[in-house]
Amino acid sequence: MAEKMGGEEPVSRQRGRGKLTVRERVSFLVDPGSFHEIGKIAGVATYDEDEQLESFMASNSVVGRATLDGRPAMILGDDFTVRGGAADASIRGKTTIALKQAIEYRMPLVQLIDGTGGGGSIKMFLKDPRTYIPETPSWELLVEAMGEIPTVSLALGPCAGLGAGRVGSSHYSVMVKELSQVFVAGPPVAIAIGEDVSKEELGGWEIQAKNGTVDDVVDTEADAFKAARRFLSYLPSSVHELPPVTAPTDDPKRKEEDLISIVPTDGKTPYKPQKIINATVDKGSFFEIGSQWGRGIVTGLARIDGHPVGVMAGNPFFLDGAWTADVCDKVIRHMDLCSTFHLPVVHFVDCAGFAVGVKHETAGVTRKGVRAMAAVYQATVPVCAVVIRKAFGLAGSAMMNPTKAKWRYCWPSGNWGSLPMSGGIEAAFRKELSETDDKEALLKSLYKKFEAMEDPFRTAEAFFAEEIIDPRETRPLLVDFVHHARRRLEPGKTVFGPRP
Repeated sequence: MAEKMGGEEPVSRQRGRGKLTVRERVSFLVDPGSFHEIGKIAGVATYDEDEQLESFMASNSVVGRATLDGRPAMILGDDFTVRGGAADASIRGKTTIALKQAIEYRMPLVQLIDGTGGGGSIKMFLKDPRTYIPETPSWELLVEAMGEIPTVSLALGPCAGLGAGRVGSSHYSVMVKELSQVFVAGPPVAIAIGEDVSKEELGGWEIQAKNGTVDDVVDTEADAFKAARRFLSYLPSSVHELPPVTAPTDDPKRKEEDLISIVPTDGKTPYKPQKIINATVDKGSFFEIGSQWGRGIVTGLARIDGHPVGVMAGNPFFLDGAWTADVCDKVIRHMDLCSTFHLPVVHFVDCAGFAVGVKHETAGVTRKGVRAMAAVYQATVPVCAVVIRKAFGLAGSAMMNPTKAKWRYCWPSGNWGSLPMSGGIEAAFRKELSETDDKEALLKSLYKKFEAMEDPFRTAEAFFAEEIIDPRETRPLLVDFVHHARRRLEPGKTVFGPRP
């Protein structure tokens, strides 16, 4: 009876929307035959006058243990066919036991979210005619879980209120195009405040994936399950373990010839940082996260000689790699993920500084910028910086915590300083330029003089750049780094002070 879920008609409607049922989702997500359900017959039963079971409606929360690629995990899935997945029909004890077992027994949590929120329908007040001061049961456990175990949220339908909150309370979240929406309240509530919008217009993927509410967007539910499994493959089961090292699948001494010419020599033309990442990490191992938002920096996970690492890379295709407010948020989120789960970080640096202008100041780039710097400085894992091109100003300085032992390499294309020469020369020599008879000749002379000072080898002469390397040597040097970094990693919880 429990496996009938909401009944024939609601199940048919679910499939008619192009959605799997919660039990089908669990079957596709986990290793075959590995799911052990908890509380399967928790729900609402009715009995006849002889106390015989007459009907039964299972709760709309499916909970249990399983394995993903052979590793234990806890699964918490919403059943939209029972009262639209409303949380007040899920039986709060099932959520509580899922979170407690996941935390105490140190296994990742995967949430399959497809629900209308926490409070259910207004009609519920007819059964209990009073309002209440809101509390969110088990939220303290969700908060605790974020510091203990990897948590993944897959938005697989309309996720409102509490459902939306659960999507956000995770280390990795995914939406499915045209199938899922995420919002604090749905269209009827939006209409009540004067906004006549559809579910997609209010909380579709083009909004939530581009503002960073969710990390990724995929085309199908099957893609979402694959993304969840792949994300978890880089992480330990809990903070009390180190990330799993796999058998190497790539030549540790591989040298890609394209790296010598990938960065344009004019200092202005952009290039795709993903090409550098893919040429230096194990082939096929780069898993980009957050490609739709904070696009001035590329973040993701990868393996180097089988060792899981976090990756950041400046993206000159967007504002020359300058750190905007959302880039700063993305840096914070990624550095915290890597510190929490003991992933060494490889940072391919190409940063023109913090984004300048009224638009960016209005967005709070200064406050978010110093928070991002704090996240980098507070990182508890080793960081290897590879300076590809630009490193300017405060943001350019946040490639690592420079008070620790620097593990850094620079490419010959490096260009760094407190501010770019362009524009700075005009400002510094304004008086001289205004008084000269040949402004163009003086400016040309000044640029020639100061551009010579930008030569990265002059920086290396003073040991301010520790090593300038042939770009083709990057992968072998990163392989060396990860083996040394492994000896530095320590399992356990990470405690941060408050960020500004």
